Amino acid sequence: MSTQASRLEALMDAHHNGQRETRVIAITSGKGGVGKSTLSANISYVLSKRGFKVGLMDADIGLANLDVMFNVRADRNILHVLKGEASFRDIVVPLEENLYLIPGESGDEILKFSDATIVSRFIDEAQMLENLDFLVIDTGAGIGDTIQMFLRAADEVVVVTVPDPAAITDAYAMVKVISKIKSDLSMVVNQVRSHKEGTKIFDTIKKVAYGNIGADLNLKMLGSVRSDAQVARSVKQRVLVCKELSNIAPATDIEAIADTLAAKKEHKMLEARKEGGIGTFFKKLLGQF
Repeated sequence: MSTQASRLEALMDAHHNGQRETRVIAITSGKGGVGKSTLSANISYVLSKRGFKVGLMDADIGLANLDVMFNVRADRNILHVLKGEASFRDIVVPLEENLYLIPGESGDEILKFSDATIVSRFIDEAQMLENLDFLVIDTGAGIGDTIQMFLRAADEVVVVTVPDPAAITDAYAMVKVISKIKSDLSMVVNQVRSHKEGTKIFDTIKKVAYGNIGADLNLKMLGSVRSDAQVARSVKQRVLVCKELSNIAPATDIEAIADTLAAKKEHKMLEARKEGGIGTFFKKLLGQF
């Protein structure tokens, strides 16, 4: 434990010395109703409690619910920044210590903003987000053009599914489509009866994917989250499982997933890699790379 603590301390020291690199994680799914937003919110919360500065972007504005989950109001989003109608400071909503909501935009209108002048102004605005350690993006379900844009620009893509035949089929279809733009993918199997069930579902998807997509695909299991009726109730009550119900199995599972993501970032920092960051992400997002 002392070794792990010292490595984390070294990582945080590196951040304070100006070596911070934002890790952009897009959490997506083939269909709705699999708990994607709940996972995004709770993973972000856990990372913030681990001492990381985290931005949580709701990129599914058509079905926006992260502001509802945190019981805050978001009147403006990234589209307003692109239009010059607001600054990033105007749209960012503080949620907890080290945790900020960044209202996104899932509509196709964002695709119109690829003009170099607009992007340059936008990137200048985005510099205020450069001190983030993580930017977690809760995308819409499915594989529309705007969603693909977010997935392509992210450092890591996490596909969420549940033990339902339709959801499993959609998750495989999602992996197949995303594999055309990214070879490295992660998966979380949510609402399982046991970790054994989650592993079995993942192995099934992986076997079919490798058989049809090929060995270039690198699909890894990020974790599974056990089912508990209290999770559904927590959403209705607008409370976070990992904050208010930290003793139940799903909270423990989500904490493990967040810790795995933190360990990946630690590994990147210890390698002293300087690529990435918020500016690079938004340039990719708006087609400048």
